[in-house]
Amino acid sequence: MQKWSLLNQQQQQSLLSRPAMADSATLSQIVADIISQVSSQGDQALLALTERFDGAKLSQLRIADSAMQNLAAQLSPKVKSAIEVAYANIKAFHQAQYPQDVTVETSPGVVCELKHAPLSSVGLYIPGGSAPLPSTVLMLGVSAQVAGCARKVLCTPPNKDGEIALEIRYAAELCGIDEIYLVGGAQAIAALALGTESIAKVDKIFGPGNSFVTEAKQQVSRIPAGPAIDMPAGPSEVLVIADSQANPVFVASDLLSQAEHGADSQAVLVSDSATLIDAVKAQVTKQLTTLSRQNIAEQAVQHSRYILTDSLEQAFAVSNAYAPEHLIVQIENARAALPKLTNAGSIFVGKWSPESAGDYASGTNHVLPTYGYARNYSSLGLADFMRRYTVQELSYQGLKNIGNAIMDLADAEGLDAHRQAVALRLQDGDATQ
Repeated sequence: MQKWSLLNQQQQQSLLSRPAMADSATLSQIVADIISQVSSQGDQALLALTERFDGAKLSQLRIADSAMQNLAAQLSPKVKSAIEVAYANIKAFHQAQYPQDVTVETSPGVVCELKHAPLSSVGLYIPGGSAPLPSTVLMLGVSAQVAGCARKVLCTPPNKDGEIALEIRYAAELCGIDEIYLVGGAQAIAALALGTESIAKVDKIFGPGNSFVTEAKQQVSRIPAGPAIDMPAGPSEVLVIADSQANPVFVASDLLSQAEHGADSQAVLVSDSATLIDAVKAQVTKQLTTLSRQNIAEQAVQHSRYILTDSLEQAFAVSNAYAPEHLIVQIENARAALPKLTNAGSIFVGKWSPESAGDYASGTNHVLPTYGYARNYSSLGLADFMRRYTVQELSYQGLKNIGNAIMDLADAEGLDAHRQAVALRLQDGDATQ
């Protein structure tokens, strides 16, 4: 337990630091080499790298049509129902986000419009690892489906048998994803960005991943005419603000729900109650022993922070400085604190709102900014799968109404052709009206 007010600024910054990622220079070079291999060797590089990193020797990258048949019948009724509940809730929340076009006559005869259109082709990256992630398929796939993206491409690493989980395939089917490729890591990001013989490149890449995936997304986004990316989403994290009235059992379970994601995940508790912090620490130790992923969670717990503040107001300031991916507020009258919590990817209000709800089935999107990017990136939403553009239409009278202003500004900037484009039209209009 660290008392916040006793730390100097440097110590406070150190306390809020994330687990160190791989050496940035080494990581950058490894990823650059992988992208170069995919660029020059295409599918051959993808197959070789999949065998090297995932232990799967594949004859083709695209999942066979036969693997996408009769999926519902193969799933247990409980899992099928759970996926469908989550799908329905996520779809309902994202359908409500559909943007409205805008039309404004800014001056008489001058009409300006803001329009929206879905991205044509999107790449959806689903991390691999020790657990299948149909929930991430739903978060990305539903958004693309509701937006109306014509081409939805999913990439995910196979297991050693060259297969992916039935749950992932069923979630993809619900979302209308018909291109699924068995490739993961930085090489999958490179393929989506550059294209290969099997995988046509996409306009934007979505999805969380490890440090290699995050680095690859950032590198390909800098390629001229390359893809956009959603955000630099890396290892998962949670910060819980709790007061003396909070249930330590609930708080500990929330911290561990992030810790079991991966050894590089981080869980932070900020409280104005030393008694509560001590009780939570005891609960974390107790609950750890019940987890199937105990080894992973124990490693992540080494990165945990227990911070004692002088007040809840100070706790809010600590949270805003950390800018967590997930923020859980377990205090009395928790909703009243929302205006004071400015930096977070997604906020869970009150003791009945576990982070697990947002991860799976409440309806919000669980692809969120990490590593402090919640200061300047937003949680994933429908707008990320669309682009907006403007339209303007001027009548002759409309151009005449603002023509002098346009020409005077063009003169001020020394752009004669801009002035001429208006002056010639006004001369022609004067002659013909």
